Amino acid sequence: MTSTKRPWWPSRADVFWLVLAASAFAGLNVLLYTLGEVTTGPLGPAAGLVLQLACDFSLVLLFRFPRQVAWFVVAAAGLMLASDLFTPGLLVPVRQLALTTVPTISPVVLSQLPRVLDRRTVLWLAGILTLIAARPWVPTWSTTPFALLSTTLPAMLGLYGEARRQLLRSLRDRAERAEREQHLLAEQARAEERRRLAGEMHDVVTHRLSLMVLHAGALGVTSHEEPVRTAAEDIRREGALALDELRDLVGVLRNGTELGPRTLSPEQPGDPAGLVEESRSVGVVTELEVDGDPAQVSPTVARTAYRLVQEALTNIRKHAPGASATVSLRYHPGGLDVSVGNTAASRRPDPALAGSGSGAGLAGLRQRVELVGGRFDAGPVPGGGFRVGAILPAYVPTAEGTHSDPGARGR
Repeated sequence: MTSTKRPWWPSRADVFWLVLAASAFAGLNVLLYTLGEVTTGPLGPAAGLVLQLACDFSLVLLFRFPRQVAWFVVAAAGLMLASDLFTPGLLVPVRQLALTTVPTISPVVLSQLPRVLDRRTVLWLAGILTLIAARPWVPTWSTTPFALLSTTLPAMLGLYGEARRQLLRSLRDRAERAEREQHLLAEQARAEERRRLAGEMHDVVTHRLSLMVLHAGALGVTSHEEPVRTAAEDIRREGALALDELRDLVGVLRNGTELGPRTLSPEQPGDPAGLVEESRSVGVVTELEVDGDPAQVSPTVARTAYRLVQEALTNIRKHAPGASATVSLRYHPGGLDVSVGNTAASRRPDPALAGSGSGAGLAGLRQRVELVGGRFDAGPVPGGGFRVGAILPAYVPTAEGTHSDPGARGR
């Protein structure tokens, strides 16, 4: 069984004030020695001063050896009392300036002992020093009050201060524990809500998508018109892809894990050109303008741009039927400028399609852009159209970006 050693001092502040207190009391004892009488016993005129100085500088070791220092001070007080009672002048002058026969450093030692010793030991030590200093067998007004002030009072103040520190520490621990418990409860509530949402998505949305895929497949088989069969196959394929992504999303909501391999990986953030082709395939006239080298931006930034273009084109299909769109991507050493604009709608949007969103698409885009350190703006343009744009940095110093974009480290 190994025992841990106490530190020499709890902090640098303790070092400073312990040395300062020891030096101050040593100076006080030297002053008393100079102004008062000296000891006259066989140990020499400075015997009492040497004992006092030894007690004074033992204070520096109080936090490393608390019991040894405390009992050394008690032993010194006992020797001083024995000298005063049986051999006057040996360790204490016959007529001394101090009003007690305990080391002058005793109040400081007693006030600090509660920080390093248990309460019972402190009370025993304080009781012994009080008994030696007060001399209850010959009580006098010249010694008893000063004895209590230099022994009992410092010990009580030290015990009170330590009890108060322990109470504050306990209250702080309780507050931190309550905060941790509240955080855990909130996490549990969020996990439960995710599981409930995953269940709803699995039971309702997945069911509807599956029916749509089945109906599209049946239509492609039974129809004799080639355009209808092609459109049905497109619907079936897109529905199947949506089902795959929905299963991944349900897994994330249930387990809190990362999305599966069908989602965009950090190394392959997605090509906006594919989104433009999808938009054209459903009848939206969409132009793509690319300037610069896409390799100049990190995968994290490229994925953010991909999601912005995806959401903007989706909104155009929902809210601006018959409009044409322009996607602009300008890569430069400082980052990437993204812009998706559309002209005014030529007909009223489908109410069912326009009302299918959550209403938080643009807010989510703004948050996504700002998370990578970019600037986002969106609003109407003259002529009745709408524009969504962002200015993105070239590199975001995340762990993901560092691993997936080694060349970005030097940027």
